[in-house]
Amino acid sequence: MSSSASSSPITEMIVCTTCRPPGASRGLPAAGALLFDAVQAAQRQHGAAPSVRVRGMACLSSCGRACSVAFQAPGKHTYLFGDLVPDAETAEHLLVCAGLHAAASDGNLPRNERPARVRSGILARLPPPEVDLA
Repeated sequence: MSSSASSSPITEMIVCTTCRPPGASRGLPAAGALLFDAVQAAQRQHGAAPSVRVRGMACLSSCGRACSVAFQAPGKHTYLFGDLVPDAETAEHLLVCAGLHAAASDGNLPRNERPARVRSGILARLPPPEVDLA
């Protein structure tokens, strides 16, 4: 089920900025930093969706599956993806996927609805926290 972006919480896309594929040289920029730069460039080129906020974070602890990105929002499923290529096409697919997460009332991202570059590589899908108001 979807709800309008104006009433839905902001989806945060978190890009691991320290991700490096196994064997990558420490003398070169981290692949995660390159992916974060590509996402920011795609946002500038295509315009940022008001329902999506992007931020970089040092280490999402998925080091064996670099590059990694998470999607989270209050009351929604959280997703963690890995094995992402740090390029412009992946960046665009990630922004589309973040928009899908923002538009879904529960944050669910069915595999066949996700852009090609984020149809595989899923590392985790966590349910939203249960809030006990009693």
